[in-house]
Amino acid sequence: MDLHKIERVYTSYAGVYDKIFGKVFHEGRESAVQNLNVQPNERILEVGVGTGLALPMYPRHCQIVAIDFSQGMLDIAKKRTVEHEMEHVTLHRMDAGAMEFADSSFDTVVAAYVVTAVPDYRKVVNEMIRVCRPGGRIIMLNHFSNGNKMIAAVEKVISPLTKHLGWRTDLSLNTVLEGTDLHVARKQNVNPLRLWVLVECVNRKNGNGAVHKNGVAHGNGTTIYTQSAGALTAGPTNEEALA
Repeated sequence: MDLHKIERVYTSYAGVYDKIFGKVFHEGRESAVQNLNVQPNERILEVGVGTGLALPMYPRHCQIVAIDFSQGMLDIAKKRTVEHEMEHVTLHRMDAGAMEFADSSFDTVVAAYVVTAVPDYRKVVNEMIRVCRPGGRIIMLNHFSNGNKMIAAVEKVISPLTKHLGWRTDLSLNTVLEGTDLHVARKQNVNPLRLWVLVECVNRKNGNGAVHKNGVAHGNGTTIYTQSAGALTAGPTNEEALA
C-alpha cells in the first residue's frame, strides 16, 4: 500500500465516512475512550483521527493532539472541533510513520483502525512507542487476523482486494507486537460480530517495566493511570496546523 494512494482513498471517503462507518465502529471508539480514565492535563495523541468522531468523547480536562495524513478527513475533523468548541484539541496533517514530535511527548497514544491501514505498520508502531513516555499507554483498536484457521484463510485471500479499499485483513496482533517493548495489559472484543479488538498496552521502552508509579491495578484487568510531570511543547493552533 502506497502512502499517497491511501491518502487519496481516505480523502475520497471523507464526505461519506461518518454515514458509512460511524455507527458500525461507534462502540469501539466509545469503549476506547471510556476506559482511559483520563486524568487532568493528560497528554493524549490520537493517530489517524479521521473525521474526528472520537474527539467529542474525551473529557475537556486533557490535552489532545490529533494527526492524520488525509487532508479531506482533517478538514471535517476541524469543523467538528469548531462546532463542539474543543479548544483542548490541536490538529496536524502528519505521516504516522514519521511523526514530528519529540521522544516521550505523550502520556497516552490512541490509534483506532490505523495499523492495518498504513503502508508500514512497524514504522507506525515504533513511532507510537517513541513519542509515548516510558510507562505510558498505547491503545490500538483494530481488526486483527483471526486465530481460526478457516477465517484466517479467508482473510488472507481477501486482503489483496481490501488493500485497494485502504486496509488489509491478514495482520495478526502477535505480528504487530513482535519485537516491541509493548506489554498487553487488557484486550476486549468490540463492534459487530466482535471481530475488532481493543488492545491496551504498557510502553516498557528503555527497560521501564513499571506500569506507572501512580498506576493502580484492579482485579478486572483495568489499570488506572495518572499522567507524569513534564511539559509538551505547545503545537500550533488548529488553523496554523492545517494551513
